[in-house]
Amino acid sequence: MKLVFKFFCLFFIAVCVQNCSSNTSNNNEDGLDPSLYYEALNVSYGNEDRQKFDLYLPANRSLNTKTVILVHGGGWISGDKSDMNAIKDLIRIDFPNHAIVNVNYRYANEKNKPYPMQTDDITSVINHLKSNSSNYTISDNFGFIGASAGAHLSLLWSYALDTDKNIDMVCSIVGPTNLTDPEYLNNSNEDLQELLDMFGEFPETSYLEEASPLHQVTTDAPPSILFYGGKDPLIPTSQGIDLKNKLADLNVVHEFTLYENEAHGWEGLALIDTWLKLKAFMQTHLN
Repeated sequence: MKLVFKFFCLFFIAVCVQNCSSNTSNNNEDGLDPSLYYEALNVSYGNEDRQKFDLYLPANRSLNTKTVILVHGGGWISGDKSDMNAIKDLIRIDFPNHAIVNVNYRYANEKNKPYPMQTDDITSVINHLKSNSSNYTISDNFGFIGASAGAHLSLLWSYALDTDKNIDMVCSIVGPTNLTDPEYLNNSNEDLQELLDMFGEFPETSYLEEASPLHQVTTDAPPSILFYGGKDPLIPTSQGIDLKNKLADLNVVHEFTLYENEAHGWEGLALIDTWLKLKAFMQTHLN
């Protein structure tokens, strides 16, 4: 479930990114100066090669500075944090006072299921950020933006594992929400089934429910914004619509957009619409 973002490349974006990158930086992680911009790539949060993230800390930050965590897609078996760089650049332009963490996580395979291995990785990232919040000079409040499989992991962690209520908002861009959906259990798409088999060829229903955001969401879930394509070959519209309806039933703050003529990712006016809606949502819930 790899989602490739082709963000609109306007001249002013290139200029703004250049300006962001020109900030004075402090690359000495011992005793970081919060008045200076700080960037660290491939920060380790575990012992394995995939357990790394990129960190971007704004200048003039404080212990009230919130962090946006980006989680890439790739069907739980591929993808890379670099796939989220376009979103990272937009956040640096429109939210210059936010910290950003762009995460890699371990790939699933026949011996290692996506859940709980990959949500364990997110837990490790959150724990690292919280234990280093004084050095980084950031708050313990975070928001998620996930794409495809990364959206599934972002939703699941926010709904089922955020025991300290550190997540202020979560965004799902074409993320799977319900592994027990009949559209999945009875599908005839070989490529899709190969990905779903990462959760086991004959997984128990209880396990699939435990790994499904739809079955884990409660009344105290964080504000959620959802984007889906009506012609997505990998994510049936029921995945987004059913979660939207569940959030409404639970009175959880949410927004939902279905682009009827889009598939697993989009560009042009639909993509501009996505960013404008997400930007407004973040301004309300992650400021």
